[in-house]
Amino acid sequence: MSSIAATGTAPDAAPAPLDERFDVAVIGAGPAGTAAAIRAAELGARVVVLESSERLGGTCVNTGCVPTRVFAKTARLMRDVRAASAYGITTHSEPIDWPATVARVHERVGAVRGIKAEARRFEEAGITLIQDGRARFADPHTLLLDSGRRVEASTILVCVGGHSRLLPIPGAELATVPEHVLDLPALPRRVAIIGAGNTGVQLATVFDSFGAEVTLLDLAPRILMPSDADVAAAVTASFIAQGIDVRTGIAGVSSLARGDDGGIVLTWSDGGGEHHDSFDAVVMATGWPADVEDLGLENAGVEVTRSSIPVDRYFRSNVPHIFAVGDANGRDMLVQAAQFEGEAAAENAVLDANRRTPHHLLPAGGFTDPDYAGVGLTEEQARGRDARCIVATARYSDLERAVIDDRGIGFLKLIADNRRELILGAHAVGENAVEVIQSVTTAMAAGIDVATLAGVKFAYPTYSAIIGNAARALLRAGAAAPSGEH
Repeated sequence: MSSIAATGTAPDAAPAPLDERFDVAVIGAGPAGTAAAIRAAELGARVVVLESSERLGGTCVNTGCVPTRVFAKTARLMRDVRAASAYGITTHSEPIDWPATVARVHERVGAVRGIKAEARRFEEAGITLIQDGRARFADPHTLLLDSGRRVEASTILVCVGGHSRLLPIPGAELATVPEHVLDLPALPRRVAIIGAGNTGVQLATVFDSFGAEVTLLDLAPRILMPSDADVAAAVTASFIAQGIDVRTGIAGVSSLARGDDGGIVLTWSDGGGEHHDSFDAVVMATGWPADVEDLGLENAGVEVTRSSIPVDRYFRSNVPHIFAVGDANGRDMLVQAAQFEGEAAAENAVLDANRRTPHHLLPAGGFTDPDYAGVGLTEEQARGRDARCIVATARYSDLERAVIDDRGIGFLKLIADNRRELILGAHAVGENAVEVIQSVTTAMAAGIDVATLAGVKFAYPTYSAIIGNAARALLRAGAAAPSGEH
C-alpha cells in the first residue's frame, strides 16, 4: 500500500497527531533508557522509547566516555612511542596530527554505535522507537512531542541523561566543555582544565600526552574527591612528575577574556592572590546536571531538586508511576549505574516490584596515566563504620608483570571487615587498574572471603596477580592485629 493510500495525504506532508497508548514510555535512548526499555519488553510490556536526538546511545557513546577513551588510547600510543628507544626501537618523535586524531575518534565512535545498534535491538524486542523531537509532559500520563504527536503510558521512565555546564562568570562563552573538545580547530599549546573530577583528570592526561602544557584547577582540596584519598594522592604525584600544573583548593575562577594575542586570559585566585594566565583553550569540566529542563515536569507534579529528580530506593519519583533513572536522578553519573538502575526500574514499573541496585558493587575508574579505579567503601568510609576494619596494600613495584612492562608505579589497596570475611572496598592506581578492580568486584559480588581470594591462582605474569598479593597481605595484617580486634 502506498503512503498516499495509507494516510490520505501526500508523502511529504506532516503526519497528523496520533494518540498512542503504551504500558511503559521511556524518555531517552542512552544506557539507562535502553536497558530499561529492553527489560520492560522482556517482561511483556508494550514499550515506546522517545528520543530527541537523531543519534541513539546517549552522551557517553557519542560525545562522552567513548571519545575520551579513544583519546586515551592515542595518549597511550604516544607514551609508548616515546619509550620505544629503551627497547631498541628507533623512532622519530612527531607532533600529533590533530585532524587525524579527531577523525579517528569519530570513526571509532561510529564503530561502537554499530555494535550497540539500539534501533535494531528495539525492533527485535518489539519496542516502538519515536524520534520526533523533545518529549514533554502534558499531564501525568501524557507526553507531547515537538511534532505534535501525543503518547500516553501507564508508567513513564525519565532517562534523559545530563549535560555539561559553563560557570556563570564573565567570558564563560570563550570556554569549551568536554563533549566539544573534538570541535577545537587545533591542538592547544596551553590548556586550562577547570574541574578535577573523572572527566577533568582524563582530559589532563590526554592533553599532556599530546604535548600541551596543562593546568588543572579545582576548588576542592584534592583531585578526584569521591575516590580513596590514597588514589587521589598517587594520581596527583604522577601528574606533577609529568609536568601537569595541579592547583587544588583554589578560591575561585572569576572571569575569562580575550587577550591581545588572541589567547584566553583566565582570572583565578588562591591563597597567593589573583592570577591572570593566558591559554589557547579553557575546558570547563565543572558539573553534570540532569537534562530535565523543559520536560514539563510541573505538568505531571514531579518534584525537581538541584537540577535532578529525587527518587526513592526503587527509583520512583514523588509521583509513583513516574521513575527517574541514571543521570536524571543525580546519583551516580556512570554508564554502569545507569544500566543497572534501568533494569531495576523497569522491573519495578512493570511488576510493581521493589528491586534495588547494589551500588557498592559498581566499579569506576579513569584511563589516566597511571590508571585509577575503585569499588566499594573508601578507607575513610570503612573506618568511619568500623575502626577495626583491616587494610592492606600491594605495590606494583613488587609485581613481576609491572616490572617487565616498566610500569611499576601504583598499588592495590584492599579493605576487609575485622573478621576478613567480606571485602568492603578495593582501590588501585597503576597499569590496567580498571581491569584489576573489575576482578575484585566479581569476587565481592560472589561473596568470596579474603582467605579464599588469597588462595586463587593467577596466570603468570599478569597484573591481576596483584589481587592475590593484596589478599595475602590482608591475611597477614589480620593475623598481626591484637587478638581483641579480629
